[in-house]
Amino acid sequence: MSENNSNIIPKIFEEKIQEFLAYLELEKGMSVHTIENYQSDLFQCALYLTLLKVDNWRNVRNEHISLWISGLSQKGFAAASISRKLSTIRMMSRYLIKEGYSRDDMTALIPGPKVSRRLPITLTVEEIKKLLHAPDLRSPQGVRDRAIIELFYSSGLRVSEMSALALHEVDLENEYLKVTAGKGNKQRIIPIGSKARESIEVYLTVSRPKLIKPKTGSSLFISNRGQAISRKTVWLMLKNYAEKAKINKPVKPHVLRHSFATHLLSGGADLRAIQEMLGHSDITTTQIYTTVEKNRLIKQHEEFHPRKNQLV
Repeated sequence: MSENNSNIIPKIFEEKIQEFLAYLELEKGMSVHTIENYQSDLFQCALYLTLLKVDNWRNVRNEHISLWISGLSQKGFAAASISRKLSTIRMMSRYLIKEGYSRDDMTALIPGPKVSRRLPITLTVEEIKKLLHAPDLRSPQGVRDRAIIELFYSSGLRVSEMSALALHEVDLENEYLKVTAGKGNKQRIIPIGSKARESIEVYLTVSRPKLIKPKTGSSLFISNRGQAISRKTVWLMLKNYAEKAKINKPVKPHVLRHSFATHLLSGGADLRAIQEMLGHSDITTTQIYTTVEKNRLIKQHEEFHPRKNQLV
C-alpha cells in the first residue's frame, strides 16, 4: 500500500490494521510475505469502505463487505483471490472482537465464493517404480537420487523440508525423522519406510563420503559441491528421471507428496494420521485426497465392471 493511499483512509482504519499485523507477526509467527499480503487486502478493503463514507471499523456492516466482494467479482478477480481477501477480513473482524474493539462480526452473514479446487496430480504405483529405477546406481549421485526419491515417496516431505534435513534429524534405527517447518517452527515426527531406510543407509555408506568437501556441513543430502542440495537441483533431477522413465506427467516434488498421501489413503490409512504426517494445520486441506481416491475408484469401476456397456 502506498503512502498516498494510506493517507486517504481514516487514521483509525490504519492504526487497527497495523495492530492486527503486529499481532500476526508476534503472536501467530506468520511470515513477512504472508503479512504483506494481508496488509494489501486490508488497505484495499479500507479504501473501499472510505469511499462508502464508513470512517471506523466499528461501523462496518455485513452489507459493506458484501458490496466490496461483489465489486471485486465484477472487476474480474478470481474466486480464489476473492476467497483469500474475505478470509483476511474475517480474521481482522475476529481480532477486533477479541480485543473488545468491536461487538459484531462484519463478515458473519457473507458466504465465500465457490472455489473449484484442482485435484492434485499423482503417480500410480507402477510409475513410482519406474521413477525409482531411473537413477544409475553405479554413480554416487545416482545412489543419492534413489534415496531422495524413496524418502519423498515414503514420508511425503515438501522439497524445502527435504533440502533442509540434517543428519541428526534422521533416526534410521527407529525408522523415523524429525521435520521442523511452517508457522512457528512446528516439529513433527514422520515414519521412514524400510525401503527408504535401506536406500539412505547405502547412500550414507557408499555415496555421501564421495561427495563430501572440506566445508560440507551436517545436511543429509549434499550436492556435487558438497553443499546442501538445493530445491532447484531436486526439481531438475526429478524432471530428468521422469523423462528417462517415460512418465508422461509433470513430475515435481509435490507430485510425490500427493502420491504418498493418496496411496496411503487407498491402503486404508486414517485421514488424521495422513494430516499429521503431511503437516497440514487444517484437515480440510488433507480431505482433497479423499476426492482423488473416490475418482480413482469410479474410474476403476467404469473400466472393469462387466456390465459397464450393457444396457440391461
